[in-house]
Amino acid sequence: MGARRRAARGAVPGARLPARPARALPDAGGAARRPGHRGGRPRHAARPGRRRLHVAQPPGRGRLGGLGAGAGAQLPAELGRALHPAPRPARHRRAGAARRPPRGARRRRHVGVRRAQLLPAAAGGGAGRVPPLREPPGRRAGAVSRRVAALLGAGLLLGCAGDGRTPVVVYSPHGRRQLALLEREFERRRPDIDVRWLDMGSQEVLERLRFERVNPQAAVWFGGPTTIFQRGAEDSLLAPYRPAWGGDVDSSGIGPGDLYYPVYRTPAVIAYNDRLVAPEDVPRDWDDVLRPRWRGRVLIRDPLASGTMRAIWGLILDRSLRETGDTARGMAWLRALDAQTAAYTLNPAILTEKLGRGEGEVTLWELADVLVSRARGEPFGYVFPASGTVVIEDAIALVRGAPHPEAARAFIDFVGSDEGQLLTARHNFRVPARRSLPADSVPAWVAEVWRDMRVAPVDWARLAREGAAWMTYWDQHVRGTGARRGGA
Repeated sequence: MGARRRAARGAVPGARLPARPARALPDAGGAARRPGHRGGRPRHAARPGRRRLHVAQPPGRGRLGGLGAGAGAQLPAELGRALHPAPRPARHRRAGAARRPPRGARRRRHVGVRRAQLLPAAAGGGAGRVPPLREPPGRRAGAVSRRVAALLGAGLLLGCAGDGRTPVVVYSPHGRRQLALLEREFERRRPDIDVRWLDMGSQEVLERLRFERVNPQAAVWFGGPTTIFQRGAEDSLLAPYRPAWGGDVDSSGIGPGDLYYPVYRTPAVIAYNDRLVAPEDVPRDWDDVLRPRWRGRVLIRDPLASGTMRAIWGLILDRSLRETGDTARGMAWLRALDAQTAAYTLNPAILTEKLGRGEGEVTLWELADVLVSRARGEPFGYVFPASGTVVIEDAIALVRGAPHPEAARAFIDFVGSDEGQLLTARHNFRVPARRSLPADSVPAWVAEVWRDMRVAPVDWARLAREGAAWMTYWDQHVRGTGARRGGA
């Protein structure tokens, strides 16, 4: 009797990964206009020609060529060890000849890995798993079966747990370590609720919620700048809820109509590998990172999927507008930084891995991740930029149309409670948004941050309005052009 074959589950066919990083498509109809430009032709129109590649591996080398060296260590842990290249086109094959496996042999399937923000994720998955991917709407072959598979996956994720507990699905960029800690502690207090989370960038959370608008799968959006939550509010993706701790946070971070509330304050820092960078060489301010010493030694988390990096980019462009009335100087600054950049990394794990290995020496990133990595033994130091840093009001919200909203509200209440705030401050280096926590319980490092951090002025309303257009322009006309233009 032949070996049993595993039934196909609507998997996306395998494809070779592109050597170039994915980019947003330009708008049709004419040359791009730089947002914030005062008039006339754009000063930063892209010149014809191929852009410089920002990859750690040479194009075409290795099975995950375009994702950087760290991807090999990250993706197999999520997808299993069976990742392999897509089959090459057959040559010298007789027309019409079929390529079938021998009778009874198991078929080899292929995994397609794609950018989540350009290829929307379908509903489904499970706690801590990489979300399943779905073909874009234009591809009709097998569309019905894919929709059925997506609905079945959503049912598995959202249906009541086998033990009768109520599931609460959380979308969050806060990482496995923090999410697992909160899941465990909350479920200890509420054994009737089963917390299930998906870890992804804050921009990816927004796009996934948009994709699932008519059939929400998540109950809680946990983590990201208030600017990106504001975009979710404008898209009617959020439901009003005032948490039990809502009166103990700065009102400037609260969304209109109680649509979101700040739960952490996340400052950006200049981080470096202290085994490679001498104390006297450490860059002390944003502009110091543009010195020749750091040419090709800077690592940057890909800003398109990162709320933190979008906030840093927004700080630079908002400063340009305040001082000159135009974004030109800010875009020139970002182009000069592009010339310094060794790689734009796919996710924070790859960023910290590359910095620890010395593939870069300096990065711009958030304080919490730097402190967590340092606690694990990574050789990381950091400084707050002398001219002031961007401090992100990291928010939480109830998803509109959320399944099991009462259980979701209970989780939101726990995250911002005394216990939840102190738990993440002690174990995940999160700066609490609440300032009235018991002084004798707050870790000493939090008091040091409050003392040493200088907050730079940022027009958050303008960043919420213009940020998406700025990022599109940067991606199409600045990324990859710094070396060709000499960083100017």
